[in-house]
Amino acid sequence: MKLIALETSTEYCSVALWRDGELTTRCELVGQKHSEQLMPMLDDMLREADVKLGELDGIAFGCGPGSFTGVRIACGVTQGLAFGANLPVLGVCTLLSLAEASGYNKVVAALDARMGELYLAAYERSNDGWMTVIEPCLCKADDAPLVAGEGWFGTGGGFNVPALGERYGARLTGFDGSAIPQAAAIARLAAPLFAAGQGADAALAAPLYLRDKVALTTAERLAQGGTA
Repeated sequence: MKLIALETSTEYCSVALWRDGELTTRCELVGQKHSEQLMPMLDDMLREADVKLGELDGIAFGCGPGSFTGVRIACGVTQGLAFGANLPVLGVCTLLSLAEASGYNKVVAALDARMGELYLAAYERSNDGWMTVIEPCLCKADDAPLVAGEGWFGTGGGFNVPALGERYGARLTGFDGSAIPQAAAIARLAAPLFAAGQGADAALAAPLYLRDKVALTTAERLAQGGTA
């Protein structure tokens, strides 16, 4: 099984190549230059691994939530490559990829959604994989859905907001606010799904958006203490 994974939902850009459980990865802080950096990173990785696009079994991508532009770039590049090479695709939730990479079995994953809000979900690992405890949602830190019991670990930039750690309190054993979604975790999650024949046609690749509105009006910015 050979597949590639793309992740561009934050200011980082990452790609990964999965070959029968062996991972090769690239990750760089690119700011807003995903469209310029993604394909060169991918081409470089495949060239060094001596793997051609047509030899792959599928393409996975971080489908969001995250930066609207970044998520669209990953989706669009995935579709273009998949159409050209006639490959199936899989979108993987960025919050689930954070849980996968954390190394913990009970995880609250959160990303900064801007505008004073967070993208958040909670997952628990079982023998059959990850079970969703809180579906991906858009919320404010002090209104975040609560999880039952203790022993949860927080991961993702959303935990840089102090109110989120306070919201979960003793339910958390700790958190890592520096964690970012990465292509390596997306590849690990996608590999068994591709192996089970769950890859989809490239035309069905779609971003996961949790917010329709991406900018505040002047009045809304002023109401939140901003400037016109």
